[in-house]
Amino acid sequence: MRIPIVKHLIAGVKRGLGLYRPNRSLLILPDDIFLVSFPKSGNTWTRFLLANLRFPDEPATWANIDRLVPDPTGTTKRDFDRMPRPRIIKSHECFDPRYPRVVYIVRDPRDVVVSQYHYHRKLRKIADDSPIEKFITRFLAGETCPHGSWGQNVATWLYTSQGSPRFLLLRYEDLLADTAHELAKVVDFLALSASPEQIAQAVERSSADRMRKLEQAQKEHSLFKGSRKDLSFVRAAGSGGWRKDLPAPLVARMEAAWGHLMRHLGYELSSQPAEVREYASLGIPGIAPQ
Repeated sequence: MRIPIVKHLIAGVKRGLGLYRPNRSLLILPDDIFLVSFPKSGNTWTRFLLANLRFPDEPATWANIDRLVPDPTGTTKRDFDRMPRPRIIKSHECFDPRYPRVVYIVRDPRDVVVSQYHYHRKLRKIADDSPIEKFITRFLAGETCPHGSWGQNVATWLYTSQGSPRFLLLRYEDLLADTAHELAKVVDFLALSASPEQIAQAVERSSADRMRKLEQAQKEHSLFKGSRKDLSFVRAAGSGGWRKDLPAPLVARMEAAWGHLMRHLGYELSSQPAEVREYASLGIPGIAPQ
């Protein structure tokens, strides 16, 4: 009986001191900015870009990123309360009408599933020999993360917010192709003050190579606690890798599920219409006929 009492006392002290993580109970301020994406779509990289842009005197690292661009699931309420406004806040949530302004990052789901598969290996959630076919079935059904499937998450934002002056859509692939140009779009959208030189510095400080070196130097940080040290959080950091990593039948299954969304976002489908119809007719969870 004493252990639950002690736990309640500790939780109460943390709450009184603001040392708890607010999660969805976070008090959202009218000038807050949310950086949102489905997991493994470039959110962490964009956090580094914006942190390095906004706080040039404190380059972003794995040790300070939760304070510079906080995450309600990983940053304490006290740190939230101490942040300069407007706060830029990370989120993976589906559409939330409380968010005042949103920068939403989308990535080709065929690359997302490969990235998430290897991330689950890093987290020891699946074994190295776990078949990616099984993972894709779970991915399509929205069972690989607590934020719905890729299609559900993306659709909630596109169908409710696209065209709104409070919503900016970024494609991960465009961010890769011309990082400075896409970051400048974010600067304009948020009405921030940044020179081309400052944008270039933020891009350089947020490169994949630098993030990997920081990860190696800070691999014991709590962010990586319990995960495999032989696998990097920052992996390929590219686009189109699905072409060599995913067999054609698996690609067809994904395109059957979300082809309409993918085409809307400018992602070219590789399946023939007949293939798409065949897999759509199988009744696989997460797959809807075109």
